[in-house]
Amino acid sequence: MPRRPGLSVRLRLTLSYAGFLAVAGALLLAVVWGYLLRYVPDNPQGLLGISPNRWLLVRTFFPAAAVAMAFLLVFGLVGGWFLAGRMLAPLDRITAAARTAGSGSLSHRIRLEGRRDEFRELADAFDTMLGRLESHVAEERRFAANASHELRTPLAISQTLLDVAREDPTRDRDQLIERLQVVNRRAIDLTEALLLLSRSDRGTFAREGVDLSLVAEEAAETLLPLAERRGIALDVTGGAARVGGSAELLLRMMTNLVQNAVVHNLPTGGTVTVHTEERDGAGVVRVENTGPVLAPELVPTLTEPFQRGTERVRTDEHAGVGLGLALVHSVVRAHAGTLDLAARPAGGLLVTVTLPTDTR
Repeated sequence: MPRRPGLSVRLRLTLSYAGFLAVAGALLLAVVWGYLLRYVPDNPQGLLGISPNRWLLVRTFFPAAAVAMAFLLVFGLVGGWFLAGRMLAPLDRITAAARTAGSGSLSHRIRLEGRRDEFRELADAFDTMLGRLESHVAEERRFAANASHELRTPLAISQTLLDVAREDPTRDRDQLIERLQVVNRRAIDLTEALLLLSRSDRGTFAREGVDLSLVAEEAAETLLPLAERRGIALDVTGGAARVGGSAELLLRMMTNLVQNAVVHNLPTGGTVTVHTEERDGAGVVRVENTGPVLAPELVPTLTEPFQRGTERVRTDEHAGVGLGLALVHSVVRAHAGTLDLAARPAGGLLVTVTLPTDTR
């Protein structure tokens, strides 16, 4: 927005210092006039006939007072300009850093030295903001690059299948349609997951009371056929855990947790346990599954988008799009909750979600 030019802060502070000093000097002279000269007699003999009279004192005092006032004004202007420059020097560095960040460079930091004061607290807060912004931008760029790669894969496969069908008209049409349907379903799932992830990140959803135990039972009922086909025992335990949030997002969160626990499990004979409870004023969900032993350094990366454990690509029909736990993390964050992942010593993963209870 265009603005009209005005006085700089340094000049305004200088004028303020000089004006304050001039007013203080004038008040001091007024005090001298009011409490000193008023007791001097205004006659030719003066005080007791030996002291100067009021007229003589005024004639002698006023020129000196005028010189003193001029000196105070000049001293206030020069000293105020110098002091204002010293005081505003940190603000100049903060402004320069803000302009650098505005040009697209987020790696610059102010790192203002000295003891804590208002300017240093502002500089530290600005450095912290730049660090988080730089991390967020890097994450968004990495996410966009991965999303583009993931979306390009099914589209490239579809194009290849169509090219093969065009070159070989005798190819089995039903098989081609089936493979195209699988690829198209995967692209749709990825797009829906990206949209849901974006929605949960913005936090634009209506909040209502949701019982996590009912959500867990619905998710388990939906995924029970998948668990039975894989020979996985799926069990839901615990009691009611009422929280405030979006029923749709919380159901998607629970479904992703259970599906992740079923898919990343033992080939046969595995178990998945979903437990809900209220603890310390919060709703808690624990999803625990058997499975391969996970390296400790791998666990923190599981919530990053497009990470699929130790396997980049799976070949079964529930390969997922690499956004399962990333979407869970986003939903939990949008509901002001916490997500904790812990590798089980015997293999598998323990996921704990803690959400604030519904206080309405």
